[in-house]
Amino acid sequence: MNITATTGHRNVSILGIGAYRPKRVVTNDEVCETLDSSDEWIFERSGIRSRRWISGDETARSMAVAAADRAITNSGIDRSDIGALILATGSWKTKIPHGGPVVALDLGINGIPAFDVASGCGGFGYGLGLATDMIRSGSAEHVLVIGVETMSVVMDPTDRDTAFIFGDGAGAVVVGPSEENGISPTVWGSDGENSDAISQNYDIPEYMNRAEEFQSKDPETDPIGRMVVEMQGSRVFRWAAITLPKALGKVLEQSGVPKEDVEIFIPHQANARINTLMKANLGLPDDVPVANDIETTGNTSAASIPLAIEEMLVSGKAKGGQTALLLGFGAGLSYAGQVVTLPPAPIEASF
Repeated sequence: MNITATTGHRNVSILGIGAYRPKRVVTNDEVCETLDSSDEWIFERSGIRSRRWISGDETARSMAVAAADRAITNSGIDRSDIGALILATGSWKTKIPHGGPVVALDLGINGIPAFDVASGCGGFGYGLGLATDMIRSGSAEHVLVIGVETMSVVMDPTDRDTAFIFGDGAGAVVVGPSEENGISPTVWGSDGENSDAISQNYDIPEYMNRAEEFQSKDPETDPIGRMVVEMQGSRVFRWAAITLPKALGKVLEQSGVPKEDVEIFIPHQANARINTLMKANLGLPDDVPVANDIETTGNTSAASIPLAIEEMLVSGKAKGGQTALLLGFGAGLSYAGQVVTLPPAPIEASF
């Protein structure tokens, strides 16, 4: 008996990108109204000056849909051609049901395969790798990959290790067949031995519908409790310093792209110091631009890489067609990286 096998497209690229940034801008000074810190200390430690937090009727669901809508528009394909949806997130308010199907419904593409990927800050890289392999295998023709987070509602506003780091937002890309290959094989991995360096002990649904209240709540009077994301910053930094340069080298090796040909470096926006260290250890030329969306957007976990790509394209720091090195890393402790050809600058942008 012969069981049918599918084959797809060898050459795959990012065809379009979209993003959504919440309206509310939160400065370091505002964070320090609750946190025992200062603007100078936060910027020196992380490279962050401000971040976006959801407010009003903004939710993870609404942001994911808005970013995806823009990605589809910017890709130039019809939404009916989207064959699958991958939602990368760690802060969706429910695990049952998962978020992918409702986002597909809101986008008007109900019925397609839609699923969530929970790989922390490396989630977008995992989603991009899965989407690329799905198209190469023939499982789908075009795949929509979305990274979305509402980190502001799953953190302790008085925790000096986390409160100043995180922001909210969503970024999305449409991945599909192309004349020339624009996405390298994915290099990914995880370290379960150190996975508790970033952990959670919260019940997300308790907080998701009262974001602004939670973002400014008083730990002495809050009736629900103080159960939130926890991170051992120095332990994560040591892991990153050892693991990520090796991962970046392997990404370049498997991509077949010499480091001299890398035109843009877009790492996960976790910490400006880590990103500077990675560039130096990799030996990238000084004139290679490095994404610094963290300065005004903060760490948006699974949304950070598409948000950073969009910012560089919109601002002119990068151009469509350039060769970019991507690396996401975080909870797990997991990482995923690719070399990609950047899509055209978005017509519909989040700024």
